Amino acid sequence: MKSFAKTTPDLFAEAPPTPSIERLDDGAVVLRGFALASAAALIEGVEQVAARSPFRHMTTSGGGRLSAAMTSCGAFGWVSDRRGYRYEPGDSETGRPWPGMPPAFRNLASAAAQAGFAGFDPDSCLINRYEPGAKMGLHQDRDERDRGQPIVSVSLGLPIVFQFGGPNRADPVRKVPLTHGDVVVWGGPARLNWHGVLTLKDGEHPLTGRSRLNLTFRRAR
Repeated sequence: MKSFAKTTPDLFAEAPPTPSIERLDDGAVVLRGFALASAAALIEGVEQVAARSPFRHMTTSGGGRLSAAMTSCGAFGWVSDRRGYRYEPGDSETGRPWPGMPPAFRNLASAAAQAGFAGFDPDSCLINRYEPGAKMGLHQDRDERDRGQPIVSVSLGLPIVFQFGGPNRADPVRKVPLTHGDVVVWGGPARLNWHGVLTLKDGEHPLTGRSRLNLTFRRAR
């Protein structure tokens, strides 16, 4: 199993900044630094999930290979193959149900309330691991049955540029730098906005090494 913890954070380092809210669109915000306090527990949770359901590079329906490695936890996991994109209750790689969400994951889902979406109860968390050169093209999250629930996306490790457009593919796209601990929430009128991330640049983070982790909480069913 790949371990993400590289060094022990300096206990005397400068305290993390107070989380702030940055509005992206009607129904979409960035909660700057929201996950900083729980980052170590979240990364430990990722390692626990990956020990049971390892990261893998999935294929698209067209036969392409996704550059980000993925795994899932919760009642449902997201899969991609020649049959298309969908949620499944079990991991076909291991033949077992997806691992349950670690407690720290459940606590982070509260970010939805900070963005105005009270009562969010995710049943799936997709975990993406980006290494230098990996990216995610613009897409819509359309595979969830209940689109009345928001998406909560947590960034850990190396910084990346998040792209956030509108409900139409041709809408202008905003480039939003994301750093360790930032959380993006979108729902309501922004639920089907196009989004993605630019190519991850090389670097080293004290908790994740040469990688970025992205946790996206969803209500799949």
